[in-house]
Amino acid sequence: MTFWQLVMSELKAIVSDKAIAVTLFGGVLFYSVLYPLPYLHQVPTEQQLVVVDLDHSSLSRRLIRHADASPKISVIGQVGSITEAKTWIESDRAHGLLVIPEGFRRDLLLGKGVTLSYGGDASYFLIYSAVAEGLVTAGMDAGKQVQLLGMLAKGEAPEQAAQSLNSVKVNSVPAFNPSLGYTPYVVPGLFLLILHQTLLIGTGILGAGQWKARGYWSELSPLQLISGRISAFMLIYLFFSSFYVGFCFYWYQVSIQASLSLVALFLLPFLLATSVAGIALSCLFVRRDLPTQVLLLASMPIMFVSGFVWPLALIPEPLIWVSQAIPAVPAIMGMLELNQMGASWSSIMPKWLQLWGLFAVFFLLALYGVSRRLKESR
Repeated sequence: MTFWQLVMSELKAIVSDKAIAVTLFGGVLFYSVLYPLPYLHQVPTEQQLVVVDLDHSSLSRRLIRHADASPKISVIGQVGSITEAKTWIESDRAHGLLVIPEGFRRDLLLGKGVTLSYGGDASYFLIYSAVAEGLVTAGMDAGKQVQLLGMLAKGEAPEQAAQSLNSVKVNSVPAFNPSLGYTPYVVPGLFLLILHQTLLIGTGILGAGQWKARGYWSELSPLQLISGRISAFMLIYLFFSSFYVGFCFYWYQVSIQASLSLVALFLLPFLLATSVAGIALSCLFVRRDLPTQVLLLASMPIMFVSGFVWPLALIPEPLIWVSQAIPAVPAIMGMLELNQMGASWSSIMPKWLQLWGLFAVFFLLALYGVSRRLKESR
């Protein structure tokens, strides 16, 4: 059997196996739609707010208008007590509340400190932060208006008073992720995790189903089988990677900072390392259902130790050290730095070399495992 005949036999075995075909083709296509769905709206806006106005003054009404004008908040009603406002939140009629204390206007005009109380449903931290940010901005605007009136009453020129209130202006320009949303930041990492997990599961199922049977694979040397299997899966995942990094990034408006050649160069050891890791892991199983069960359970821990959805500083260091043996971990952070943050190739070179090192280690493990399995089957 020539090398290309072996590759074609591997491709035929992959495509004709329903479990592998569904995992690879169905999983990659299905998750390309399912995973980005929660992040399509990018940032929460127009969160429903209920107001408890105990002052009933012109200034409190102005504050309510300012809050309603904020893009993050929509004032949907006013109630007479905090208890009633909490009932609105508990029944999901509102996501937050604002309490304007009695004597709000009087105390501000007298130069006394005033405390505005606001809160929300902290079960959803994005919603809670949107409500808090919108109300803080509205409260600061109202305070500046009162200070401006006080300065004008003391005889200061309008231009000078306005300049004193706005002496410091913040010009915030994101270094990357211009929309400040989740899609350009989370989705690229999730896509690499999908490629990693489906590739591990596919190679795991294929190997686990062959070790106790005889076929073309039992007549090959371990090196031939591993090389042919890697080549077959690489041909498939060349298409999958192009679909994710090309079409899906464009469709979901994910920013792309690196050139196509650098992205391909970085993905090459990632796919190779994951392929041989899957072959090595397949030698641990003789039941076809086990690779899927084990690797699906590992998906969530891998996502967290990758460091793109949870700070690495909050993860125990031993877990971080162990996670460096997982190809997805250096690949995800390296790709985010290269493609989303615009990092130079020299800065991600250590992760690239780490992936080549993992490929070498897993290749030796796969060679050992396949040799033992082929001897047993013969």
